[in-house]
Amino acid sequence: MKGYNGIILEIDLTSETINKKQIPEEDLLNYIGGRGLGMKLLYDYLPEAGVDPLSPENPLLIMPGPFSGFPIPSSSRTCVVTKSPKTFPLSKKYEHSSTVSYSNMGGFVGPEIRFAGYDGLLITGKAKKPVYIFIEDDVVEIRNASRYWGMGTDKFDKYFIEDLRDRKFESFYIGPAGENLVPYASVINTAARAAGRGGVGCVMGSKNLKAVAVKGTGMPTVANHKDYLDLLEKARVSFSEDTDNRKFWRDEGTTGALKYSSDRGSQAVKNYSEGTFEGIENLATESARKKIWKRDFACFSCALSCTKSGYAKGAYGTMVHDAPEYETGTMLGANLMIDSLEGLAKLIFVADDYGMDIISAGNTIGFLMECYEKQLIDKDFLDGIDLQWGSVDASLQMLHKIGKMEGVGKLAAQGVKPLAGKIGKGSENFAIHVKGHELAAWNVPAYEKTGISYTTANRGACHLNGGDISEQDGIAIMDSLGACAFAEGWYKDELHYRHFLSALTGLEWSEKEFDKAGERIFNLEKMMNYREGFDRNDDILPERFYTNKFTMGPKEGAVVDREEFKNKMDEYYEARGWNKETSRPTDEKLEELGLGFLT
Repeated sequence: MKGYNGIILEIDLTSETINKKQIPEEDLLNYIGGRGLGMKLLYDYLPEAGVDPLSPENPLLIMPGPFSGFPIPSSSRTCVVTKSPKTFPLSKKYEHSSTVSYSNMGGFVGPEIRFAGYDGLLITGKAKKPVYIFIEDDVVEIRNASRYWGMGTDKFDKYFIEDLRDRKFESFYIGPAGENLVPYASVINTAARAAGRGGVGCVMGSKNLKAVAVKGTGMPTVANHKDYLDLLEKARVSFSEDTDNRKFWRDEGTTGALKYSSDRGSQAVKNYSEGTFEGIENLATESARKKIWKRDFACFSCALSCTKSGYAKGAYGTMVHDAPEYETGTMLGANLMIDSLEGLAKLIFVADDYGMDIISAGNTIGFLMECYEKQLIDKDFLDGIDLQWGSVDASLQMLHKIGKMEGVGKLAAQGVKPLAGKIGKGSENFAIHVKGHELAAWNVPAYEKTGISYTTANRGACHLNGGDISEQDGIAIMDSLGACAFAEGWYKDELHYRHFLSALTGLEWSEKEFDKAGERIFNLEKMMNYREGFDRNDDILPERFYTNKFTMGPKEGAVVDREEFKNKMDEYYEARGWNKETSRPTDEKLEELGLGFLT
């Protein structure tokens, strides 16, 4: 099919076999690429439930979409797909029941995979010793990475590219957290672009895989070149004319949401007990631009330049790194009651250097801070760390413990659900997770649509899931195309994503077919979770949101009404065509979506 390479590169690290497998055209039509195609491949390779996520059998899929590599603005995203080592249901059907995981990253590595001739990488097995994978077009090799094992991502990024002796290579890699099998370890590329959620770095570490380096010289062909060029020109004009939105991303990036969210009462503050942070001005755009930021840079073929690179110095040393963004600035800032920008920059640097999910790490530390404040745990439990709210030093100590899996870090690395199970004493009520996956930086009580996003996400709590069915199916499509959610507003009407896909492939996509593909992908994920034992009982909000009222800010007094939220969930299941008692998609719905093989 035009617009695709049509090849998945399969690498078995146990047998050291390498195969180039043709992708069935039917799968491209039904699942598009990226997240969707990755899920279909995950299902094909794991046809039975209960597989250990850290076993050699669990595939790690690196999946750019069909837009990736083409100069379609803001469309270079790559999904990392696997079975999660992070999540589990209330009632385990199997010893290793867990959800699917799909983690999304920007940067340049996805386009390079496509340039090399592949629509994705599928990695299975486990190497006998640390290795990295070298890909240069048709040349694919498994190489010794022992000298890199134990390196933080900052140092590794510098050494690795020098050793490759060619800066045209792009790479993705893990840090010590992934090597040490921290369940919320991330995959990093371009120094700080992260596939952070769901433990994808832990799965990569379980395979003794430190990194993948890739460079290519090819490109898929385009079916309707004139239509494609016309669309590109219209997109360029649209991006250049929409100056307010483009200016926001270039000037502020996601950091702009720090003050916005706090001002509207939707921020995660003090382990989600509040929605507004009094110290937010110290972390927000104006302060960051004045004290830290030195340059803006963008992912492949993107005019938004939302990434901010900073130079911080002071009591916590000198570092060059990205800091802060909304999620990182909230979870290691407002959520821990930390308002020191220099301290926050250090925390972000250390977490990224270990290669761990900052959302889960910040959530976990905030939970422990509250347990310590309420005297449910003491310094002995924390290995002598005085884990007070607002303490940068104590938070740094915890990050090191977690990244090294030392002492209390071994338990903290498991996340808030296992921690609450260990601590007990009512701590379960303020352990902020869904299905064992820690919530992100957007609080729930003031905006219950966010609650729907968290409870119904197929990878466990996910702020990027969308709060209604249309949004969820649309995001599944964007993740499958390789499109960035930040630019969605530009791709409307005559610039709708389906027109670009039609130009690339030569196949006309109606709006109905396009929407149905997103619904198909979402339901495939749901059924993979359902067979693992996840049902409606797992689609629940943390207890805190029903009982804790905000005491400050514009949403003072906000709390989720339990019965009202249950009714909204009933409406959601019915609208989805799912059984509202079990949450399973009906056989009729599965047949309608071409998923009859799951009935």
